[in-house]
Amino acid sequence: MNRSFKSEVVVAMIWQKLTKLTRGSIGFGAVVCALSMGCSRDHIEAINLANQGDQAVTVNVSGAIAKYEEASRLDPANHRILWKLGMAYQKQEEWGKMESVLSQAAAQAPEFADYYYYRGYALVMIAQGGNKDAYEDSKAPLQKCIEIDPNFAECYHWLGSSMMWTGNDQAALENYTKAIEHDAKVGYFYPPLGELYSNLRFYDEAEKVLKGGERVLEKVQKNKNSLYAIYTLLSNVYQAKGDDNARIAVLESANTVAGDTHPEIAFNLGSTYATMKPPQKDKAVRLLKSFNKRACAGQKGATTYKEQCETSQSLVQRLGGG
Repeated sequence: MNRSFKSEVVVAMIWQKLTKLTRGSIGFGAVVCALSMGCSRDHIEAINLANQGDQAVTVNVSGAIAKYEEASRLDPANHRILWKLGMAYQKQEEWGKMESVLSQAAAQAPEFADYYYYRGYALVMIAQGGNKDAYEDSKAPLQKCIEIDPNFAECYHWLGSSMMWTGNDQAALENYTKAIEHDAKVGYFYPPLGELYSNLRFYDEAEKVLKGGERVLEKVQKNKNSLYAIYTLLSNVYQAKGDDNARIAVLESANTVAGDTHPEIAFNLGSTYATMKPPQKDKAVRLLKSFNKRACAGQKGATTYKEQCETSQSLVQRLGGG
């Protein structure tokens, strides 16, 4: 038997043996490592632990994190394990840890735009939690994401947010717009751009963006919060323009999609009916009483909506609603 044939036989035997092991916890990556004879014991054990984390992550995120953390200690150069760990941290909203491991992943594999996106996103979440300096820190990874993948819509969106919060309104407008241009079906892209235009008193531009979002977005559950925000912002635009009929129409649309999570719409629409000339008393009283019942009865609601509750009760009495 010649040397070449003997080598082929040995490889085949190893493959057959290790393929059986893939039915357990080591996984295909370990098989490849063993066949190439180029992996350390730590590398194989890291893959084993990562596989265990994969099996646990949907039901026990903390347990999965422990597996991924140990795997990353054994094989710190494995960016795929760092990615899994970062996504598990996201589930727990551990933004600082998420940012740190995705920074490591990006250093190991700088060609992956996702690593830069999620690192930038984590920094934005840190900024929203109170550390405003993180808005500035988020710009570099988000810009790198766009450099690697110019079609990555979410990177434009969150870069727009960071630009706005650091005082660069023009760059914010440009990046928010590019996010919509690259993926018009994402509901949460529209309200920030419409709101920024409105705050800058570019009401025509705000109306165009918001009506565009309302037209494009499917009227499904996942878009309800975005549609609610769009209608509410449009009501502010029409108030600024003095168009009461249009304002009423979009507030009614907001009320339709609000559900139980936005009791304030009953106050906004009811108080608008109450202050019309002439007022639409029946509609106003019905909505304001609904708001009082939903938002003002408990201590938390009465505190959150203190001013609205006081105004609502006063309007009901003035309209003769008891």
